[in-house]
Amino acid sequence: MLKINKLNAAIALCALLCAGAADARDIETLNFGWEFEDASGAKTAVDLPHDFQILQPWVEPDANDKGDPSNPAANIKSRLSSRAFKEMGNGTYRKTLNIPQSLKGQRLLLDFGGIMLTGEVFLNGEKVGGTDYGYLGFECDITDKVKYGQDNELVVTADTGEPGNSRWYTGGGLYRGVDLVSTNPDMYFNRHGLYITTPEVASDKATVRIVADANVGNPNNGGTVRIDIAGPDGQTVLSETQKLPFQPKWRNREYQLQDITISNPALWDCDNPNLYTATVSLIREDGSVADAMTQNFGIRTIEFSPEFGLKLNGEKVLLKGIANHHTLGSLGAAAYPRAIEKRVKMLKDFGFNHIRTSHNPYSEEFMDICDRYGMLVVDELYDKWLKQYIGGKKEWEEQWQFDLPEWIRRDRNHPSVVVWSLGNELQGFSNMAFNDWGVTCYRLQKTLLDRYDLTRPVTVAMHPRFRDLETDSLPAPLVHETDIAAYNYRYMYFPGDGKRFPNLIFYQSEANLQNMGPNFYIPENDKVLGLAYWGMIDYLGESMGWPAKGWSNGVFDISLQPKPNAWFLKSMFEEDTPVVHIGVLQSSKAEDWNGVLTGGDRLTGFWTGKDGDSLKVQVYTNADEVALKVNGRQIARKANVQDPKSRNKVVFDKVPYKKGSIEAVAYKDGKVVATHKLETPGKPVRLVAEIDNEDFTADGMDLQHIDVYAVDNKGRRSPIAHDLLTFDVTGEGTLVAVGNGDINSNEVHYGNTRSLYEGAAQAIVRSTRQAGPVTAKVTADGYKPLTVSFESK
Repeated sequence: MLKINKLNAAIALCALLCAGAADARDIETLNFGWEFEDASGAKTAVDLPHDFQILQPWVEPDANDKGDPSNPAANIKSRLSSRAFKEMGNGTYRKTLNIPQSLKGQRLLLDFGGIMLTGEVFLNGEKVGGTDYGYLGFECDITDKVKYGQDNELVVTADTGEPGNSRWYTGGGLYRGVDLVSTNPDMYFNRHGLYITTPEVASDKATVRIVADANVGNPNNGGTVRIDIAGPDGQTVLSETQKLPFQPKWRNREYQLQDITISNPALWDCDNPNLYTATVSLIREDGSVADAMTQNFGIRTIEFSPEFGLKLNGEKVLLKGIANHHTLGSLGAAAYPRAIEKRVKMLKDFGFNHIRTSHNPYSEEFMDICDRYGMLVVDELYDKWLKQYIGGKKEWEEQWQFDLPEWIRRDRNHPSVVVWSLGNELQGFSNMAFNDWGVTCYRLQKTLLDRYDLTRPVTVAMHPRFRDLETDSLPAPLVHETDIAAYNYRYMYFPGDGKRFPNLIFYQSEANLQNMGPNFYIPENDKVLGLAYWGMIDYLGESMGWPAKGWSNGVFDISLQPKPNAWFLKSMFEEDTPVVHIGVLQSSKAEDWNGVLTGGDRLTGFWTGKDGDSLKVQVYTNADEVALKVNGRQIARKANVQDPKSRNKVVFDKVPYKKGSIEAVAYKDGKVVATHKLETPGKPVRLVAEIDNEDFTADGMDLQHIDVYAVDNKGRRSPIAHDLLTFDVTGEGTLVAVGNGDINSNEVHYGNTRSLYEGAAQAIVRSTRQAGPVTAKVTADGYKPLTVSFESK
C-alpha cells in the first residue's frame, strides 16, 4: 500500500509538471480479485496479500513424532513442529487481465513482492518468471506476451516446500502485493532505478548524490533528467534539469547525476524521522516526461567504531532492539502494511529503536514504515548458507548471486537500514563448500555487495565459537572477516575478545529473555552497538512441542498483548521515563533451545488466588525504590539495585494474597514518580471492545484490530472468561483473522469464532474499496451482544 501510494505520488507530480505525458510510468495494483485453488482442488475468491497456509488446520503429531527441544536438528525433522504444525503443500492463483489496446507499444511488467516459499508465474500458459527465494521480489516482462484488448490468464503457483526447508513458519502463497507496471518502451528506469546517498552532511547544508539506472533511448537525445525534491513538509526545496553523461554505446546503464546541495537540511533520526522525496524524470527532446521514479530518502550520517559503537548524526545511539521473523500473528505471513505499522508503533512505545530482520528480508512496506517511525534496521538476507534453509530448489551456491543484488538495490535508499547482515549462525558448517567456517562464502558475497552499496558495514550473526570448542577463548575466523562482530547470546565474550582484538565492534545480534537485564547492563553500552532480543513477540513455528504452535517466550503475546515483563524492557530502554509495573509469578518448567534457556516462571498480570496463598511478585521499575501495598497497607519497601542480575527487577517473596488489590509505588529521590495497581477481578458480566484505527481507509488494504474483553461489573478484565465468541461483520469491511494470544490453542485463525483467552480475544477486519460504515457484532452465550461500529473513509 505504501509503495503504491508513493509511486502514484510520483505519477501525479509528473502529470503536473508535464501535462499530456500519457506514456509515462503507470502502476496498477493487482491485489484484488484472484481465484485461489488449494491442493485439494477447492476454489475461493481472495485478495492479496494472502497466506494459504495460515488457513489450514493444525496437524497434531502422533506419539512417536513429538520432536526433541534439546536437539534443534531433530526438532526440524519432527512432524512440522518448526513449521507451526501446518502441512506443506501448494496452491494456485488465477486472475484475468484485460490489457487495453491503448497500452500496446508500452513496456509492461508484472512486479511481485514475493511468493512464499517458491513460485512460478504463467501468462496464457507460458512461463514468464518465478522465484526460488520467496523473501525477495522480482519482475516479469510481459510486453511481447500480452493479447491486447482480450482476456489474458495470469496463473501463479506457490509451494511451501519440505518441512526441513525452514526452521520456522514461513506461510505460503502470494503473501505480498503484485503490480502491473507500464512504461515507455525506449526511455525508462530499470528496476529499483534510483540510488540516493548523502555523502556530506552538516547542519547548514547536505550533499545529495543520485545514481539513475536507466535506458535513455535515442542516442541523439543525449539524455536529460529533471530532479524535483520535496522536504519533510511536502514543499519543493529543489527543482533542476541535468544532462546525463551519455555515451551512445551505453544506452542502458547507471548514470551518476551531478551532486545536489540542500541547505539547512532536516536530519533523519529515531526521534525526528524526517524524510525527503526525490522525483527523477527522464525527459524527451520535446520536453515531455518519458518515465519518472519517486524515492523517499533521509539525510543522516552513521559512524561505527570500537570506541563508541554507533553514532547517528554524530550522537551515540544504542540499539535497543528485537530479532523476530516476518510473520504477523493471526494473519500469518500476509504482509499487511497496517499490521506491520501496528507492531512498529507498539515497539516504539516500549522504548525499542531497532529491528533485526531475522533471518530474511522483510517486505518493502516494512522498510518504508521503519523510515517513517525512526526504527533502525539490521537488514538480513539469509539464515544459514545451505540449500535446506533457502527453499530447496537450488543449492545456496547457485542462488546468492541473484538474491543479493535484488536485496541491496531494493533496500539501500532506506535511512532506517544501518547494517547489512548476510546470514545467521553459519560458523562450523563444514558442508558450506569450502570448509573454512564460512570465510570464503562471506568474501564472495561481500565483494558483490560492495558493488551496490558502500555506505553501511556488513556483518553475519554468529555463535562466535564452534560448539565443540566452547572452552576455546578465540572467536571463529568469520568474526574477523566482518565489519561488525555480531554475537548471538555470547555477550560475556565481549570484554575478553575486545582486549585481544581491539579493532572489533560488538553487536549482540540475539539476546535471550532468561538473561534480560544482565545481557543489557553487563556489556559496555558506551562502546557496543547494542542488542536485539530474540523472539520478544511470540510467533508461529519453532515450537517446543505440541500443543504450542510456536515460540511463546516473548514479552508480547501473538496478538500483541504485552505481558508484565514488557515493562521490564521499557524500564531499561527508557531510563529517564518513570516506569513501574507488577508481575505475579507462577512456576513452570524451563527448557533448553539452541543452547538458550527458555521458559521458567510464568508471569501474569492478574491479582488472583486464594486468601492465605503466598505469592512471588516481581516489580519492574527504573526508580530508586518500590513500596508494595496489599489492600492499601504497605507490606514491604525495597531499594532498586545496580547489580545487573537484579537491576530494575525488584522481587518480593512470600507476598500474602488477599482479595482486593496490590499496588506498587515507585520513588525517586524520595518522591513518588509512578504507581501501578492490580485489582482482583470478579466474574465476567459483559463484553467490551477497543479499536486501534480511527482513520480506517477505504483502500481495500487497511486493517482494524478489534480487541474484545470480558469484564466484571467494575470494568476489570476477567481472566476466568474463556467463552466462545462469534463475530459478524457487515458493511464496508471483511473479517480476515481471529486470535486470542494463546499459542497453545487448537483453534484456527480464520472463520468467525474464537474463544476468549484469559478474558481477551481479537478480530481483524480488512477494509473494502468503498467508503462507508462497518459494524462488527460480537455474541457469546451468557452475554449481551456487543456492537462495534466505525467508519471506512
